[in-house]
Amino acid sequence: MNDTPFALAITGASGAAYALRLLEVLVRQGERVDIMISAPGQIVINMETDLKLSGRSSEIQRELTARYAAGADQLRVFGREQWTAPVASGSSPPRAMIVCPCTTGTLAGIAAGTSHNLIERAADVTMKEGRKLILVPRETPFSAVHLENMLKLARLGVVILPPNPGFYHQPASIDDLVDFVVGRILDQLGVDNQLSPRWGEDTE
Repeated sequence: MNDTPFALAITGASGAAYALRLLEVLVRQGERVDIMISAPGQIVINMETDLKLSGRSSEIQRELTARYAAGADQLRVFGREQWTAPVASGSSPPRAMIVCPCTTGTLAGIAAGTSHNLIERAADVTMKEGRKLILVPRETPFSAVHLENMLKLARLGVVILPPNPGFYHQPASIDDLVDFVVGRILDQLGVDNQLSPRWGEDTE
């Protein structure tokens, strides 16, 4: 298990399944993950999945640890304004950070560098320390404001990864579509995976 964790932020855009599947695979691969969930993100998880998270970060940590059979201290969940969290300081940056799904409001906050909450601050730390930041904006259509914010961040080296699944592998279920996107996120993290066939591979 790598001592330096990944950071995963879950915000209030639709698409909680992407985040939970990503978390499941990272745990299975033995990775440590620091988790931040916005208040709207928690609402969306409770609406879109069978997971009903409680309000306190310590309770959420216990629930997620049990759900994914994570090891001791493999998962840490931090509160929305828990400024003592390691991810809030450049002295302890994550290996990489993923905001999945990412609301356009969070995208704007990160682009502006406002650090109004722990998610925005962690993203700011990730960028300033030269670590990889991956945003998964789940919105359609994008306005010019959204696109300008994405362009600004892309020029700073941020990976903009909208959850656009491919269909060349002939997906048979929603899980197949989710795995396609999660596989692309894992590729960006350098985490080996075979969640969906690669282009040119035999799909039979």
